Amino acid sequence: MLFTIRDAIDILIVAYVVYRVIYSIQGTRATTLVKGLTIVFASSVVARALSLRTVSWLLDQATTLFLVALPVVFYPELRRGLEKLGRGQLFGWMTGRGVGQQEFDLEAVIEACSRLSAKKTGALIVFQRQMGLHEFVETGVRLDALISTELLMNIFEPNSPLHDGAVIVTGGRITSAGCVLPLTDSQLGGGLGTRHRAAVGMSEQTDAVIVVVSEETGTMSLAVGGHLRRYLTEARLKEQLNFYWRGGETS
Repeated sequence: MLFTIRDAIDILIVAYVVYRVIYSIQGTRATTLVKGLTIVFASSVVARALSLRTVSWLLDQATTLFLVALPVVFYPELRRGLEKLGRGQLFGWMTGRGVGQQEFDLEAVIEACSRLSAKKTGALIVFQRQMGLHEFVETGVRLDALISTELLMNIFEPNSPLHDGAVIVTGGRITSAGCVLPLTDSQLGGGLGTRHRAAVGMSEQTDAVIVVVSEETGTMSLAVGGHLRRYLTEARLKEQLNFYWRGGETS
């Protein structure tokens, strides 16, 4: 059987589709689940090769459960993918900058947090790292703006439309404001309100680093890996943000 140009085109189309799918889920929650599914599938192949019937049966059931759960767990991602397909964007080349690699104006962030702290104005700033935050970005108002002290001050100004939500910083830019974050179920102790619960909840579900300014006390805190670090000074906050933005472990 001869290998024809049609076969080459067929292979290239499939390869490109697979590449775009992998590219689109890179850095999102789907990556972790796909890795898990790959491990289960590989284990199933090994179990069959070794004639481990009981293990093979259990792994087959786990694979089926994974496949049934995929549409439920990733409904938001599937919806966005279909919307992009309808707009002709799914296979478009990505022209934006890489996520998590660009420097951001750290001094502007620290200055804004310091001023907000002095005024006892609440603030919630999320810094995206490797894991994608698309589902949270979509809950707010898209800005795609350069970071500046004045912009952050205006966003968190009391009684402004975006005051109660979170700002998400991606790739050195303010991607969205007024975003809704998941609340933690953990007990945080007295005196900590919704902002702190949202910060910790976000850090539990993602690898993001979240800065919180308390509206009651003006205290600056940092939520990382499900833990809340309170009573940070300007110098300490700057040191911590620098550390995590440059790849420091969150746990």
